[in-house]
Amino acid sequence: MTTSTITASPGPVARPRPIRLPWAIRDTIVLTKRSLARIINEPETLMDVTIQPVIFVLLFAYVFGSAIHIPGGGNYHEYLIGGMLGMGLAGTFPGTAVGLVTDMSTGLIDRFKSLPMSRAAVLAGRTVADLLTQMIGVVVVCGVGLAIGWRVHTGPGDVLAALGLALLVGYAFSWAGACLGMVLRSPEAAQQLGFILFLPLTFISNAFVPTQGMPAWLRTVANWNPLSALAASCRHLFGNPNPAAAVHVWPMQHPELAVVLWAAGIIAVFAPLSVRLYRRKAL
Repeated sequence: MTTSTITASPGPVARPRPIRLPWAIRDTIVLTKRSLARIINEPETLMDVTIQPVIFVLLFAYVFGSAIHIPGGGNYHEYLIGGMLGMGLAGTFPGTAVGLVTDMSTGLIDRFKSLPMSRAAVLAGRTVADLLTQMIGVVVVCGVGLAIGWRVHTGPGDVLAALGLALLVGYAFSWAGACLGMVLRSPEAAQQLGFILFLPLTFISNAFVPTQGMPAWLRTVANWNPLSALAASCRHLFGNPNPAAAVHVWPMQHPELAVVLWAAGIIAVFAPLSVRLYRRKAL
């Protein structure tokens, strides 16, 4: 009598879904909606694009504005808004870092790691959501500016170009915040380091005061600051006082192109680096 041995064939092995561009885009959209839904449940997270810009505009317009001289003359309130757009949008990058560090500390990112989804989508979804909230900051800054006497002296096309450049810089700095969030280990550290980086970035620029009165070495740093190029381009496109046009430094003579190059460079450096750091944490 012969016996036959029946070997059970193993069942199908679950394999991760191949990541292709359409799936990556879909994952990004889903995670963007998730970030926006969180904002709806916690509206206080919008203070950096609502309350903070209002405070800074009023503070500089009415407390420091009378003591600041603009070379060539002009209304300081009109001079201020171009700089405030850059400050208001770039100032959101600490919030990006804090949000990502919080997600990691609560275990949410660990859940994302277990899913067959694009690694880049986790960070891209966060930065796209930040870009959408930055649009609120643009509306707030422009609204407060109009209330204090800021006026535009050019056409709609120039205004849209200026706002587009401001949002481009804000989006680029969101990737810098994402990279910061991948490096730090606590929301408190992300908030503190983000604030430390944010202060010199905004104040060593022409956002609030012309660079002509700064010491030579500091003036050089300020003239090559990406926020100085953004402020100069916004003032030029708005038709507002723009003393930077008299500064014979390449970014001040070609501010719009300088903004695009700065933003492209920041994204090219920090976006791949952020994704690489995230993948290392996912191992």
